[in-house]
Amino acid sequence: MSTGVLGGGKGARSLPSRPGVRLAGTGTAVPATRLTNADLEAIMETSDEWITQRTGIRARHVHKVELGETTSGLAIAAARSALSNAGMEGSEVDLVVVATMTPDSPTPTVSCGVASAIRTGHAAALDLNGACSGFVYGLNVAHDLMRAGSYRAALVIGADRITRHLDYSTRGRATSVLFGDGAGAVVLRATDDASKGIIAQAMHSDGEGSRHLFIPYTREDFPPEEEFEEHKINRVQMNGAAVFKFAVGTFSVLIERTLSKAGLSPEQVDHYVCHQSNARILEAARERFGIPGEKMPMNIDRYGNTVAASVPLAFDEIRRTGRVREGQKVMFLAFGAGLTWGSSLWQL
Repeated sequence: MSTGVLGGGKGARSLPSRPGVRLAGTGTAVPATRLTNADLEAIMETSDEWITQRTGIRARHVHKVELGETTSGLAIAAARSALSNAGMEGSEVDLVVVATMTPDSPTPTVSCGVASAIRTGHAAALDLNGACSGFVYGLNVAHDLMRAGSYRAALVIGADRITRHLDYSTRGRATSVLFGDGAGAVVLRATDDASKGIIAQAMHSDGEGSRHLFIPYTREDFPPEEEFEEHKINRVQMNGAAVFKFAVGTFSVLIERTLSKAGLSPEQVDHYVCHQSNARILEAARERFGIPGEKMPMNIDRYGNTVAASVPLAFDEIRRTGRVREGQKVMFLAFGAGLTWGSSLWQL
């Protein structure tokens, strides 16, 4: 084990007692293999029309073990892309937060691997499992630690390799058509401008709904009233109707309450970057609040539901087109297994 100077980053300097936080860079990474609806038609009883009409998904990227693609590898690639976009070196980062529900192993954490790979030099590193809400949770946690003056630069990454937990047979089609793998990252930097950063946030959970979406590892993980089936072990189990109802109801309330906390109307927010779970859910929220399509980006048609990666993937896409500018307001929103949901409204 290496020894020496403790603490990540180089060129330490004092910070104001309540520094602002700015989004300095973004990056993404997806596996090389693209799986289309036509590909799924060839291996299970489904159709492109059925999938597209119900979800809006046309394709997704999936990892291949034989190519050595891992959750850590995706997270590291996204981190390097974000650092390059920010014009920074890994040695400037002193906090790494990785949101994932599919680490390569229980320990060590994905974040430790990222911190080492980008050569942070003893940066704080933690993994956070909030399922599809994980990236938004991680963004809020990292921001608040930086606001407290504890860290100068942070990497927040959402990375998941969820397809390892899918059943690509007809019996598993209800879930396997929905998901894809990927990673997205943002770089946060402390700034003397205290107006920059989060102006409203929310994080919630409801464990009563935990059985609506879960991955059982053993027979004991199944509800007593449910008949045990061996093929369900280590595979995503979802009550689609219950999850859809939860998402539609929660999503609108989350937007409403976050706007209320900030004292803003819907039109005062420039971008709503949402978890890409289902096109119908996003369209329902957009119509309810009268949000123009260009303010609520959707890329679910090309990536599917990438769990914790979906929000940073969507944000990176619009940011690199030049649509995201200094001084704008961006609301990040997500909901997922747990059940969990959260928001993060930023002044850029």
